[in-house]
Amino acid sequence: MAVPPAAALIAAAGSGERLGAGGPKALVLAAGRPLIAWSVEAFAAAASVGAAVVAAPAGFEAEIASAARAAAGDRLAIAVVTGGDTRAESVARALADADAELLAVHDAARPLVTPELIEAMISRLRGDPGADGVIAAQAVTDTIKRAAGDGAVGATEPREGLWRAQTPQLFRAELLRAAHARAGDAATATATATDDSMLVELAGGRVLIEPAPPENLKVTTPADLRFAESLLAER
Repeated sequence: MAVPPAAALIAAAGSGERLGAGGPKALVLAAGRPLIAWSVEAFAAAASVGAAVVAAPAGFEAEIASAARAAAGDRLAIAVVTGGDTRAESVARALADADAELLAVHDAARPLVTPELIEAMISRLRGDPGADGVIAAQAVTDTIKRAAGDGAVGATEPREGLWRAQTPQLFRAELLRAAHARAGDAATATATATDDSMLVELAGGRVLIEPAPPENLKVTTPADLRFAESLLAER
């Protein structure tokens, strides 16, 4: 049997402080299941993904592993590592434990990811030998204002060509490793990069954009959680 070309790196070490969870965000229940379970289930349903490495909060590795393995069943090999103090450090630790041709970085706080989106991204990257990665994103539809120093509107920015980056973010493993190694050696890269795509871009990589469905939201606030639950309950 052919080995699936992709593995998932799931960042699940967030504290959930802004959500008021009183514990790890990945273990917060949404429509009766922990947030981490929804993401794992989506990757398990993607035929091109064979494994997932989950970065868990220190002290909660067993709970995260139990929830992830229950969601994966026998369709996805699950490994759990202890996350770091920052998301970037958590991803780096998961990366060190992963082995696949393609690596998909995903936030457990985006429980509405679908196997269809994951497979579309994998197909897109494998079909473009000149690309190093592909990210899920949504086109900016709001009017964008830049604030002046006094809090007033300083300028209205053109929104054409602007996208809101999300996860999953899929990369060729070799370049993702090199990008993280480069960031570890360059304080400026670590300070300015806000996602893995930017690290790859700073390393000279070419990253594609895959339009994501509107519901691929990130759960940050209680209102986000309520909205996500209403959508998950329909699945």
